[in-house]
Amino acid sequence: MKKTEMFQQLLASKDTFILPGAFDAMTARIIEETGFKAIYATGAGISNAQLGWADVGLTTLTEIAQVVSWMSEVTTVPIVVDADTGFGNAINMQRTVKVLEKAGAAALQIEDQVMPKKCGHFNGKEVISKDEMVGKIKAALDARTDDQLAIIARTDALGVLGFDEAIERANAYKEAGAHAIFVEAPTTYEQLSRITKEVPGIPHIINLVEGGKTPLVSRQEAQNLGFQIMLCANSALRGAIKGATDAMQILMRDESQENIHDVICTWEQRQELFKLKEIQQLEKQYS
Repeated sequence: MKKTEMFQQLLASKDTFILPGAFDAMTARIIEETGFKAIYATGAGISNAQLGWADVGLTTLTEIAQVVSWMSEVTTVPIVVDADTGFGNAINMQRTVKVLEKAGAAALQIEDQVMPKKCGHFNGKEVISKDEMVGKIKAALDARTDDQLAIIARTDALGVLGFDEAIERANAYKEAGAHAIFVEAPTTYEQLSRITKEVPGIPHIINLVEGGKTPLVSRQEAQNLGFQIMLCANSALRGAIKGATDAMQILMRDESQENIHDVICTWEQRQELFKLKEIQQLEKQYS
């Protein structure tokens, strides 16, 4: 089964699923091997990990596509790609869809921020007009070579123009043909409950950012609220940051690796994750 079909089946399921974010091929493989059903190629995480900069729209389409292609090569579950604004207007959006589809995306998330965008939980965002975003959604749908490729429409209007405008836009994006709706950065349980009720008949994403604007809920609570996807975009990234920082602080303090073992994986875990045994078997097969 194609990954695009696998993701459409997840959207059609009645069970809410957790969508963890990966920022490289390593974290994508970890997410799949942990047992999650899909992977989110996080734009923020790629900007943080690959560029070393905050999520303020600095990544390019080709940089995102390269990372997604590496993720796709080592995983078998669907990858949802954070395509930001589509990197321009409706025509840019069409090229973005074609490039990321070739890279291995099973779904693309696009948003209505002004380019360059900001993290959805940052202040100071701006949004394009509703009509322009509707045009970009239609352009994205038309650009697909695989009609199972899902287009997820995100609106950042809540923090800019208010809750009612965000709901109006979400319904417009649904009517434009989006396969799922993502209202970014609601701040209360009441807003979470209203989003799914006032934009009915389509899967919804809840984006849970540790320390962000949206209240953290469990998977079951997200399901009870009517959300199909529980996005945890940067939990792996932040775990990696803490783990690497802890390891380096111990090394700096002790000038020895004697006390570092509790904060790093074992030699065996590392080689198992990166398939050394399988590579060695191939070397024997072809030698």
